[in-house]
Amino acid sequence: MSPELPRCPWPASDPLMLRYHDEEWGLPVHDDRKHFEFLILEGAQAGLSWTTILRKREGYRAAFRGFDPRAVARFTEKSVARLLGNPRIVRNRLKIESSIANARCFLAVQKEFGSFDCYLWNVVDGRPVVNRWTEWSQIPASTPLSDRVSKDLKQRGFRFVGTTIVYAHLQAVGVVNDHLVSCFRHPQSR
Repeated sequence: MSPELPRCPWPASDPLMLRYHDEEWGLPVHDDRKHFEFLILEGAQAGLSWTTILRKREGYRAAFRGFDPRAVARFTEKSVARLLGNPRIVRNRLKIESSIANARCFLAVQKEFGSFDCYLWNVVDGRPVVNRWTEWSQIPASTPLSDRVSKDLKQRGFRFVGTTIVYAHLQAVGVVNDHLVSCFRHPQSR
């Protein structure tokens, strides 16, 4: 992780954010467990900073059984109570309950499409949307694509999947490449 590399401005000098930017953000993901992880984390982030969520990521990994959607789908009200007492995650009942409900919806999508990955990448015909932004201020918080995916996920019963959260998910898993053209990751994230 070289500080001299040209990169997007949002990680600033935070080592955790730099590592996330350089090693994960925007790289195409084709692993359902990773998709489920980002659905949980992006939902948890609503109203908070991404830095806060990254600092709690290991806590989430432990609390949500390594982001195994089958395990999370079996969580009960007793599990919710346990999670509400866990200081290593965001202790918000609605976010916790939505993660469990979303695990069940996630499994339904897997059953219908073969994988969540197939479902999600199908919306872009398997090819990432490569934007060519030159300034961070040009990047939108949502797009017609995230509007469409958000609407479909909500119709399937998912919660905490508004268009802004969905757009953050699309960026994180590389369905959309929003690295600035000046960033060293831009050509690598295609």
